[in-house]
Amino acid sequence: MKFTISTQGHNDVIDITEKVKEVVVNADVKKGLCLIFCPGSTVGITALEAEPNLINDFKEFLEKLVPADKNYRHDETWGEKNGFSHLRSALIKPFFVVPIENGELILGTWQQIVLVDFDSRPRQREVIVDTYYSKD
Repeated sequence: MKFTISTQGHNDVIDITEKVKEVVVNADVKKGLCLIFCPGSTVGITALEAEPNLINDFKEFLEKLVPADKNYRHDETWGEKNGFSHLRSALIKPFFVVPIENGELILGTWQQIVLVDFDSRPRQREVIVDTYYSKD
């Protein structure tokens, strides 16, 4: 299944947990894996407590780790000034895998699945969610 998300870029964090849960329910997989993937080299998917203060801490952490205001050699290639977003995506991968047990995603109490758009501009992001079942 695929769905599209509109993002603002600049570390926009979007909770996609409910959309992913919907796919798992519709797939009727009782035990297996759920793969969440977003094609793109300036986006990431991870688990995070989607609480506003933690999201702000996460954004500050990313800025310290890979500053947006630094000049990156990649910026010279296309002139988009988004080298930082590619590096962030290399750290926070554009895919995430969650186990499925008894037809439900196995997430911690405070874990949500979030898409993070690192790019320097708003985007339309396609998210692909697929389930894989176990015969056990």
